[in-house]
Amino acid sequence: MSTTPAPAEHLEQTPVPDADRTVTVWEDGVQLDFTFADCMRYHGPGFPGGVAHAFAVLGRALPELAARAGGRVERRQIRIRTAFPGPGGRDAIELVTRAVTGERFEVVPELARPERGNTLARYVFEISAGNATVTCVLRDDGIVADEFIELGAKPDKTEAELAHLEVLKAEMRDRILERDPAMVYDLEG
Repeated sequence: MSTTPAPAEHLEQTPVPDADRTVTVWEDGVQLDFTFADCMRYHGPGFPGGVAHAFAVLGRALPELAARAGGRVERRQIRIRTAFPGPGGRDAIELVTRAVTGERFEVVPELARPERGNTLARYVFEISAGNATVTCVLRDDGIVADEFIELGAKPDKTEAELAHLEVLKAEMRDRILERDPAMVYDLEG
């Protein structure tokens, strides 16, 4: 009987910080509240950091847009343009807004801010509802580790590197979720 060697690192299941936090949208007069866990169930286990980024962006943008729109945001009026191409972010945005299937979600590489460096450049989200638009820009506060970006882009990762990448994803998820969305993303507009 052969055994597979254990990876150098393994991901421990840890409680999600601030697990009761929700983002809220409205559809046909019905309030819809979504948690991070809802977003992860929709997305699956692959990219928890990307899901956390989208959850923070929505948590930052939606209250501001609701304040400008008389107290609530209609789910199917939300439009999103972003330089962030990650599947976790896309899936969380789809669950909450239905913008992907409604063709109101667009990855726009030109929104990236290369002057912010490779680690921060693509974390830019332009969220609109009605005539109001805000842009969420990731704070330069150690939320995304350079090592995560470098290892994620590396071709032909070893098993140990893949295991370490999973740890880095979970650590980023936790750094995002343990903060209020205003401490993760700054608003412009």
